Amino acid sequence: MALGIFDMDDTLVDGDSANLWMHYLVERGLAPAEMLPREAELLQAYRDGQVDMHEYMRFALIPLRGLSLETVQGWLTPFVEQVILPRIFPQALQQLAWHRARQDRLLVISATGEHLVSAIARRLDVADAIGIQLETRDGCYSGDTHGVLSYREGKVTRLHDWLRQENESLHDSYGYSDSLNDVPLLEAVTHRHAINPDATLQQIAGERGWQILRWQHAAQQA
Repeated sequence: MALGIFDMDDTLVDGDSANLWMHYLVERGLAPAEMLPREAELLQAYRDGQVDMHEYMRFALIPLRGLSLETVQGWLTPFVEQVILPRIFPQALQQLAWHRARQDRLLVISATGEHLVSAIARRLDVADAIGIQLETRDGCYSGDTHGVLSYREGKVTRLHDWLRQENESLHDSYGYSDSLNDVPLLEAVTHRHAINPDATLQQIAGERGWQILRWQHAAQQA
């Protein structure tokens, strides 16, 4: 049994879940529309590998500040069903099924808040998930994070913490990601897969002999 380690946004999901979540909140009057331009700027900085993730998370968590975990979960359930599930790449589902047939252990790891990562992973029947940890006080979100952020090298740090806790190893492990930010993660696993990589990641993958996969929806293939 090996580990199948999947990034989430633009790997399993066609799009960025945090961005989709922000739009979902704005459309329902749960966050101000004025947040969208700044969120788009921060998302682009993330994709360019230049974002201050602490700043990004402080901004992204503004709509949740002071809300109970139960309230936010009540928003997350329809969001995942209505917005995320239609955006899951069919090839991602096939790859998850391939690992299950091998009796591999699956892990979703993402530089997105754990509220989103856990909800999406759970809906995909993946029991193990790592996301950016959100601070709570008296059962409510404070708007802050805690611990090592699962971003770039921090994602590898959080992965190794999880491996120790779960008595797992990266022997013969598989990794999947679309992001230049996840080069450290892909370097840590045995079998590396670049999913729909941009030009920079495609060059790195080509130079290092990593497998490049193109995942699309049927409408995109037509």
